[in-house]
Order: sequence, then C-alpha cells, then structure tokens
Amino acid sequence: MITRDLPRGNFNYPSSYRLGCGRLSELASACRELGIARPLVITDPGVANLAWFARARERLDSEGLRHGVYSDVITNPVEQNVQDGVAAYRNGGHDACVMLGGGSALDVGKSVALMVGHTGSVFDYEDVGDNWKRIDPQRIAPMIAVPTTSGTGSEVGRASVILDVRDHRKKIIFHPKMLPPLVIADPETTFELPPWVTAATGIDAFVHSFEAFCAPGYHPMADGIALEGMRLVKEHLPACYQRGDDAFARTHMMMAASMGAAAFQKGLGLVHALAHPLGAATNVHHGLANAILLPYAIAHNRAAIADKMIRLATHLGLSSSNFDGVLRWVLQFREQIGIPHTLQSVKGMTEAMCNSLAHEALIDPSLATNPKTCTVDELEQVYRSAFSGALVS
Repeated sequence: MITRDLPRGNFNYPSSYRLGCGRLSELASACRELGIARPLVITDPGVANLAWFARARERLDSEGLRHGVYSDVITNPVEQNVQDGVAAYRNGGHDACVMLGGGSALDVGKSVALMVGHTGSVFDYEDVGDNWKRIDPQRIAPMIAVPTTSGTGSEVGRASVILDVRDHRKKIIFHPKMLPPLVIADPETTFELPPWVTAATGIDAFVHSFEAFCAPGYHPMADGIALEGMRLVKEHLPACYQRGDDAFARTHMMMAASMGAAAFQKGLGLVHALAHPLGAATNVHHGLANAILLPYAIAHNRAAIADKMIRLATHLGLSSSNFDGVLRWVLQFREQIGIPHTLQSVKGMTEAMCNSLAHEALIDPSLATNPKTCTVDELEQVYRSAFSGALVS
C-alpha cells in the first residue's frame, strides 16, 4: 500500500465528516454516539461480498449493535429497491440507515430513510415545485453515510436519484434533511475498485465540479470548491487508476468527490441532462456516461464558458490557458484512464435513439442551470456527435 503523508481529520461542512484510512472501524462507536442500536446497512452485492465488509459486520456484532443488511441495490436504482429497503428496515425493527457503498447505495439509503416514516410512493416527493414541503423532517430516519467510491458525492447531498420504470426517467427526490448528518470516509474501502470504476467515478466527481463552476449565477464559495475539486482529480485520479491501493491519491479523490457534490449546490448542466436519460435507457454506469459525454458538452457550451476556461486552465496548470487547452486536456485525460471516446461503446445505444433521448434531456432538471439554453435539435446534435466522435463547437 502506498501511503506517504496521509491526510486525516474531522470537520463539518455541513455534515460531520471523518476522513482517513482505517476510519471504518469507528462505525460502531459513531452509531452509539448518535443513539443508534439497530442499524440497517444498505449496500450493493459487490460490496457485500468483500472481505472488509465482513470484518465491518463482525465489528458491529462484537460491539453489540444488532444490525441487518439490505444488499440488493442495483447500478441505476429503482423504486423497488427503496420499497425492499423499507420492508427490511421495518421487518428488522431497525432504528437508522447506514448507507455503505457507491452512489446507488447512498441514494437508496437516503430514500429508505425518508420513506420509513412516510406513505405513498417515493416519487410523491420528487423535486418538483413544493413537493419537499410534504415531508415531515422529524420522520426521516437517522443516517450515517460511508462512501466506497469517489464519484457521486452523495454522502454530502440532500437528494437521491431514483429511476422511475413507468416512464424510464431518472427522478430527483429531495429534502434538506436527507443530508446525512455524519460521513465516515475511509479511502481503504475504495482500494479494490476495478480500474474502470475508479476512472468512471473519478470523472463523475470532475464533472460535478466542472458543471458547478460553469453554472450561471453568483456563488464564489461553490466556484472555489469546484476549482480545487477539479485540481485534485487531475492530480490524483491517474494514480488511483494505475494502482488501487495508493492511499494518498485515494484520500484526495474521496475528498474531491465530496467537494464536487458540495459545489453543485450551484447547479449542474448539459452533461447530466444528457447522461440521465441515457442511463435510464441503457443502464450504463452514470459516471461512465458523464465521462463519455463531457467533451461534447464542453464543445457545445463553448461560447458561454470560454472566459471561465481561462481561469480553470490556469488553476489546473495547463500549458494553454484557454478553452482549447481545457478541451484538449480533457480528451487526453480521458484517454489516459481508459474512458471510451464515443457512445458506440455503450451497450444498447444506437444512433436512432438520439432523438428520443434529446426530448428527455430537454426536461431534465439539470439543464436549467446549463450556461446556455438548448433546443431539442441541439441536444440531439450533441448526442449524435458523441455517438460519431465528431466534436462540434
């Protein structure tokens, strides 16, 4: 394991955040501090089969915490995952949700914590209009978030993304109190990620910061966090991709993921608006979808973001401090970590789907904070460019 001088610490921003290798061992004591005695651990099948997960469960048992596990979360989670998690919570007499996994497990866990105290469908609380005001915050179950990838940053987010199989759309479930009050970020939980997952989730973190930085509006705190988050990805993702147990690089990437999610309080943009319907239609990994689409969205937004790219290129230390320098670096960076160049690599994707996907992207909430408005024809053209590999700007 590569260590060097490892960052480690506790801070609040606004969740209580515990960062450092080996800190998963603090889960039991953290539960007791929050008055949790019977947590439901929500994760995915891949994590549930890892040796360190078994050790974490043994630690909970040895310290007297009667926990259960719900581990059937899928890559692009659906309402059935939430319903099954709620059933497991109630049947086991649990008193809190410990979300331990990547973005999918974290999103399901937050939705389970919401729905154990509420009736109806999780989509009744979709982030549309004043739906969030229908939620009684006192009935949201206690939560602890333990991220095991460095991508979505859902551990510091106030929302979940759940696929509605009725209309094949990803929908955002939101309430301010869905923000987990405690995060335990242990980079060692990411050591065994396959290289392609490391790459896809890492670019996801970059996209969150990039789109937040480009989103219109005055939010210098988000801009500052986004700039530094992107620098951390540039400096440390290649090392994580090349060697999974580089604890120094993994620690910084875990921080970059949380920074991206904190920054996108300002907004997201075209990449996510395109990626959400693509994921719903093909079940492609969300981070991979973002990674493939990124340069095509950058090219499309050129006129609206060219000035900001000067600042970004300077902060990243690129050789050319302009729009073209950023776009060129993004293309080289993706190639360095094995990201496919076109949507032809996505199983189930055909060029004929571009029109229908464009209509879905047009109504995606992420598009509202893209730095330039987009017509359905423009969205279709970006999809087609990403399919053919021809950058158009």
